[in-house]
Amino acid sequence: MNGRPIEILLVEDNPADARILEAYFGNSVGNYHLHVVRSGKDALSFLYHGVEYTDAPRPDIVLLDLNLPEMTGFEVLAAIKQHEHLNGIPVIVLTQSTAEEDIRQAHSLHASCYLTKPQTREGFTELIEAIDHFWLQRASLPTR
Repeated sequence: MNGRPIEILLVEDNPADARILEAYFGNSVGNYHLHVVRSGKDALSFLYHGVEYTDAPRPDIVLLDLNLPEMTGFEVLAAIKQHEHLNGIPVIVLTQSTAEEDIRQAHSLHASCYLTKPQTREGFTELIEAIDHFWLQRASLPTR
């Protein structure tokens, strides 16, 4: 992306899952900045440059869990896709849920894709590698 880092917003309340993603992107050869927020409310504050996030960059991509405190991932997704300046950001739902209803709702709210977290650390790392390879190395992301 023209030599600038790819800005990734991770919306994840599970500290163990967040650590795996932080370790992966921190050790990756790619030029990534991973920003982690732990709630839906904090995600919207980051995206809307709230008080504690006045200097937050516009993410190139969002990794979004569905089961979040304060507001659901569906509510965050809907807010992103309804906002004129944010709706072009790809949002990857990354969740434990395999419920067909959740998959349909995420897609109806225009999620870029829906991925279920594997139960093992190795499987989760493989999924992150696949996200990196496809979304961050191969796919053309919208420019800021």
